[in-house]
Amino acid sequence: MVNHVWGLMSRPGPELQRIQREHETVQHVYSHHVLLMAAIPVLCSFIGTTQIGWNFGDGDNVRISMLTSASIAVVFYLLILCAVAVMGRIIHWMARRYDSRPTLSSCIVFAGYVATPMFLSGIVALYPLVWLCLFVGIIGLCYSGYLLYLGIPNFLNIDHREGFLFSSSTLAMGVLVLEILLALTVIMWGYGSQLF
Repeated sequence: MVNHVWGLMSRPGPELQRIQREHETVQHVYSHHVLLMAAIPVLCSFIGTTQIGWNFGDGDNVRISMLTSASIAVVFYLLILCAVAVMGRIIHWMARRYDSRPTLSSCIVFAGYVATPMFLSGIVALYPLVWLCLFVGIIGLCYSGYLLYLGIPNFLNIDHREGFLFSSSTLAMGVLVLEILLALTVIMWGYGSQLF
């Protein structure tokens, strides 16, 4: 797992080709990558909101109780795991018109690895300053988009021009899924701060 994370961050093109050649199963990518990486934003958010508290820029930190934060963290974790599977299904659905149509399993594996920068950007939630979390989240999203643009042409065995269009459409769908996930997360954390 750590080798793929380092490879995706330091030499993404060759690493994506290596991942494609491994033909991992969904169970393997979840147990060795997604379950661990998805825990990063969840645990960091839990620690940040219970120990420091959300800072919305007004100088006040809104801390959330341990019990409420733990409940929200479990739901947040499950939402992240579902979002990876949903993105894999979207890639699979959008790839149906290509001759080299990948399997649903390989699409979910690909989505799990493309989400790695988003998972890593969750580290900033240790200090939950809203503007900082958004800024680092945007950087993670941009790098995930870059991985998507690099991986799709090789992954689907299509030329780069068509790969660019496919990647752009997939990225748009990914941003939509991310916005839904963020909206649910903001609602949960906002509701949690009202309970305390």
